[in-house]
Amino acid sequence: MEEFIIFLKLGFDHITDLNGYDHLLFIVALCAIYDLNDWKKVLVSITAFTVGHSITLALSVLNLVHFSTDLIEFLIPVTIMITCIGNLFLNKGKKQSAIFSLRYPTTLFFGLIHGLGFSNYLRSLLGNSNSIVSELLAFNLGLEFGQILIVLVFLLINYIFIKIIKVQKVSFVKILSAFLAGITFTLIVDKWIF
Repeated sequence: MEEFIIFLKLGFDHITDLNGYDHLLFIVALCAIYDLNDWKKVLVSITAFTVGHSITLALSVLNLVHFSTDLIEFLIPVTIMITCIGNLFLNKGKKQSAIFSLRYPTTLFFGLIHGLGFSNYLRSLLGNSNSIVSELLAFNLGLEFGQILIVLVFLLINYIFIKIIKVQKVSFVKILSAFLAGITFTLIVDKWIF
């Protein structure tokens, strides 16, 4: 049980580490279009992301998938940028429902990419361990708890801006997404592989 707690804490610390802010950027970009009333949609989105990265974490740690680390490090900020650009098209009506309908499968796919980014870190922690199931589960649960905490903090900030300060939701989403896209652009340039 002690080892389970250690990996749970490692997963939580990994996602909430400010030095790995690309993960934080993705979670905030993903949740930017939601508010507190959308908590079920947020939970589904975050869980889709966790399922995606759990799959590739497991496949990579078991050496069933091999990839270029440089390519994955480049693709992670690309996923953030795509999410931000999708947020910029948030409007009322049919366009918004189209964005929402693509949100879950896209998030699952992006989770696959992010999972590959986590995999080197987790593989180094596991070393030559024969049984990785409980460690992998604990690490992913820690990631999920950390993501939920980040989402709760973000949704409270969102609530303050939209409900208390009275910023229009569409304006808030677009300004935040443009800001996140600007930060992400520097990551893309920094990780450029072509």
